[in-house]
Amino acid sequence: MPSPKVSEITVEFYGMPRARAGRKEIHVSAATIGEALAAIVEACPALKDLRQPDGRLAPHYLLSVDGEPFVVDTTQALKAGDRLLLLWADVGG
Repeated sequence: MPSPKVSEITVEFYGMPRARAGRKEIHVSAATIGEALAAIVEACPALKDLRQPDGRLAPHYLLSVDGEPFVVDTTQALKAGDRLLLLWADVGG
């Protein structure tokens, strides 16, 4: 099976992730959700708790691709133009 193609995607921050990132959105290059999470942490060190030690999304964050139901599979492929929405999972976040 061929590797997913690296694509330019937009990551939008809402609630606590926006406050920690200090910005509304960033653009990163990634082929998968896991690569995108790593790129987010690299670009926004204040979000260092975004990933668990095994690379999965930390439970206090929610992630959606293009507004679809929340994703947990870090191997999910991304395509050019995808928009990741990063939210805080705690009520009132």
